[in-house]
Amino acid sequence: MSGREGGKKKPLKQPKKSSKEMDEDDLAFKQKKKDEQKKLDELKTKAAGKGPLGSGGIKKSGKK
Repeated sequence: MSGREGGKKKPLKQPKKSSKEMDEDDLAFKQKKKDEQKKLDELKTKAAGKGPLGSGGIKKSGKK
């Protein structure tokens, strides 16, 4: 009986992926994504400065 029989087996190592050459389309796509992310971050910071958008929820009147 060996001590390593039970339990989780180690996965086989995957060969490293070869770094592929990026063509112009890939570079343009990455740049577009980066610009969109930057715009989203700016909008988030603007929105964080303001209060809640709506008073939200059901308003209860003082009457019973």
